[in-house]
Amino acid sequence: MPKKKPSFFKSVRFRMMVIMIVLGIVPSLIIAKAIVHSYEKRAVSLRTSSVRNQCDILCNKLVEEHYMENPKSREIDTQLELLSNVYNGRILLINNYFKIVKDTYGLDEGKTIIAADVIRCLKGETTGRYDERDNYLELTVLIKSPEQKALQGVMLVSISAAEISSSIEYLDRSGMLFQGLIALIVIIFSYIACRILVKPFDKITKAIEDITDGYQKGDIYVEGYTETELITDAFNKMLNRMKVLDESRQEFVSNVSHELKTPMTSMKVLADSLVGQENVPEELYQEFLQDITVEIDRENKIITDLLSLVKLDKKVSDLKMEHLNINDLLETILKRLRPIADGRNIDLILDSFRPVEADVDEVKFTLAISNLVENGIKYNVDDGWVRVSLDADHKFFYVTVSDSGMGIPEDSLEKIFERFYRVDKSHSREIGGTGLGLAIARGSIFMQHGTINVNSREEEGTTFTVRMPLSYIP
Repeated sequence: MPKKKPSFFKSVRFRMMVIMIVLGIVPSLIIAKAIVHSYEKRAVSLRTSSVRNQCDILCNKLVEEHYMENPKSREIDTQLELLSNVYNGRILLINNYFKIVKDTYGLDEGKTIIAADVIRCLKGETTGRYDERDNYLELTVLIKSPEQKALQGVMLVSISAAEISSSIEYLDRSGMLFQGLIALIVIIFSYIACRILVKPFDKITKAIEDITDGYQKGDIYVEGYTETELITDAFNKMLNRMKVLDESRQEFVSNVSHELKTPMTSMKVLADSLVGQENVPEELYQEFLQDITVEIDRENKIITDLLSLVKLDKKVSDLKMEHLNINDLLETILKRLRPIADGRNIDLILDSFRPVEADVDEVKFTLAISNLVENGIKYNVDDGWVRVSLDADHKFFYVTVSDSGMGIPEDSLEKIFERFYRVDKSHSREIGGTGLGLAIARGSIFMQHGTINVNSREEEGTTFTVRMPLSYIP
């Protein structure tokens, strides 16, 4: 099945590009809008100030000429027309009675106007308003005598703001062009930066692919970031663990093959010896057949232990937990093994310090303790002893199996639970060991959330300590 190509849009590179583009473009858009808004506000303020100054000068002349009572001055009419034309707007002069005295458009003279801005202005509040949609600026100016401070009316001025609008449109177009240029630069820069930033991760990917394809045998190490170093360290640990497991698997297969082949070879040699001889005495037939029976029993023992290991490798759901009396269970185990111990005049001793009841899988727990006690008998000295003790606290119970045997060398203590490992292979074969007993014991104990430890010295004996929970929690 062809490998599916990973999507670029789900990659770290693409997401980093998006983040960098957003961080690069959005602030520039905000700044551009802020600049345009600031310019617009400043332009409106300057235009309003300029027009208001012109209107103040003109209002003074209106007061001097008493124009609001007698609007017949050609000079003032000319100035009003000139101001209106210069700013492309319209000027209305309104007296205290809301009557329009003068209209530069000549449309509403003599009419009455009641507007909110005019009312506020007559109350002494000058106003100014910018209509962005219709592009005009409207303001009111008080017409009053500076000496008497008598209010004579209001000048209502509406002027075009097209120049401001045109300038803003120009700034918007320039800003868009500038934004496009910035966006292009940001995209190019972010693409280059992302390639540089993600390069160490690409190296990790390539190194892992090389290991998968078999081109690289050793560990990988990619400098650049703390994250890449942590990733490579974690991967190397996993890789080393896989190598150990693979070596263990290969060694296990090799040991299984060797252990199964040895009895077969012995049986074949014995059978060939019988077939190759004529007139073989009956006593020799009996002797050879007994030897073949021993080898068959040895083969069967190996196969039985292997099947036990296979069962222990299955899921924990295969456990059949029962609440049992551990004291009685240990007595039953020792009773079954006592004939083997009596054959070598070895004492089997059970010390129960307190009654113990706990949740265990009877078959698997029995298998583990039986292997420990049987090893204590097999690898013991004649007229020795094997002591099994039972104790408990509020949470766990403890089974200790001690013997007076030959002990285990210190350099072998960490390996004795490995499958097919034997301290003295020749001696183990003499007494019928397969090297699987301790592996089976540890597996069955671990399945029930227990632990097993060993303490031993050569020629001084060995002690195995098993700790099991009183209550099993799945």
